[in-house]
Amino acid sequence: MSVGGIVTPYQEDPIAIGSFGAMEKGILVSVSAGNSGFEAKTVDNVAPWITTVGATTIDRAFPADLVLEHGTVITGSSLYKGKTLSNTTYIQLFYGNQETNYCEPGSLKKSLVTSKIVVCDTGMVSGTEKGVVVMEADGVGVVSLNTPGSGESLMAEPYMIPGLQIPESSREKLLNYINSTKNPRATMVFHGTKLGYKPAPVVAIFSSRGPNPVSNYILKPDVIAPGVNILAACPENTSPSGLVEDKRRTEFIMRSGTSMSCPHVSGIAALLKGAHMDWSPAMIKSALITTAYTHDHDGNPILDEKDFKETNVWGMGAGHVDPEKALDPGLVYDLTVEDYIDFLCASNYSTKDIKTITGKSVNCRWSKIENPWDLNYPAIVVDFDSLGVSVTRTVTHVSATSATYKASIITSPMYVTVTVDPPMLVFKEKGEKQSYQVRIQVSDKKKLLENKSKNMDSDFGQLVWTDGKHQVTSVIVVTY
Repeated sequence: MSVGGIVTPYQEDPIAIGSFGAMEKGILVSVSAGNSGFEAKTVDNVAPWITTVGATTIDRAFPADLVLEHGTVITGSSLYKGKTLSNTTYIQLFYGNQETNYCEPGSLKKSLVTSKIVVCDTGMVSGTEKGVVVMEADGVGVVSLNTPGSGESLMAEPYMIPGLQIPESSREKLLNYINSTKNPRATMVFHGTKLGYKPAPVVAIFSSRGPNPVSNYILKPDVIAPGVNILAACPENTSPSGLVEDKRRTEFIMRSGTSMSCPHVSGIAALLKGAHMDWSPAMIKSALITTAYTHDHDGNPILDEKDFKETNVWGMGAGHVDPEKALDPGLVYDLTVEDYIDFLCASNYSTKDIKTITGKSVNCRWSKIENPWDLNYPAIVVDFDSLGVSVTRTVTHVSATSATYKASIITSPMYVTVTVDPPMLVFKEKGEKQSYQVRIQVSDKKKLLENKSKNMDSDFGQLVWTDGKHQVTSVIVVTY
């Protein structure tokens, strides 16, 4: 589902309520995490019975160069396919003042931009629309220049005139050149499609981030999937840009957003359901989460597009979906309708609110769990407690053969010790369930409190169960 809005408690959230009913009928609901950007707690659609999907780039790019007259080449991105500028004749650049630098409709004067390439700061107006504004003022090209808020994010836009977008890291280089001469000039060169672009995947700058603003102990987003410059089918009467001024027509368009990443996960979930007809929505979701990867195609940690530094679980959730591994996860964390109701009880939802969400009258005195972090979720999120925290999980064996799994803590959150009991699980048959307990205790209280005073809000680790063939990974988050 491609929907979003203001985050509300579950009893006021129609998506949470509707998806609960779907889950009850055996339907996995995959929903966009939102496009609100890299600030904390912007993630939407956060109920534990929803699979919440963030967005990443892919290893396909559409490079285009802005070639400055003095020889510097600045690489950006573009889908422009019309008549190109001469690669030997340089054209004057224009960068306006505060009233014109965003190239909003009606902001440019022909006397200033005629026959020039206009440099526009990114903002609320798309690069393609900036190009229309420039075209109407008789400019011949447009450069959409990322501001610090746009970072390194590059959207491949279908400009109507020669145009491209360049990253914030090249901003100073371009503006210094424009300010260094009375007649700054440049041209553009377009390179079409490039495969094998690196690094990839990278968490998209627009992809909404955790932690979960409604349920602290439920990891959100759950996973990430391709969502930048995705080729999508469109109606015959649609232009590539969607602008009234654009008379071009096409059968396919490029789109970016978590509305693009969510369908990838929906498709994978459908394939998993086809292969495992007896799996519940929670089992499918668990397979997606526990087999997700956290390193890019070159084996390096997945980066964040806002600064090209290593991302964390608030950006990528458990990691990037891996369809092939999800098909055979080894172990899964299953959940029933009753388990989710127990979670709502442990989260102090009233019986009235629980009925609104689930359609059921409940008595929370019969709840099987006391703490919301004991919901059998494939990730573990707990608050710091100087006395330590214990978390119980139950796994279901979904392989056809017997297996012995051993637990290991690949990484541990800072200043805590994580232990697993028992450290080994032996499964004799498919469908067998076994439980284990994770104990999280403070190992260095002094340093932890020092870092807490420095506004360190959370840290992360990984628990992995392996039988030599499968790796069943659960994120561990400690919030302070």
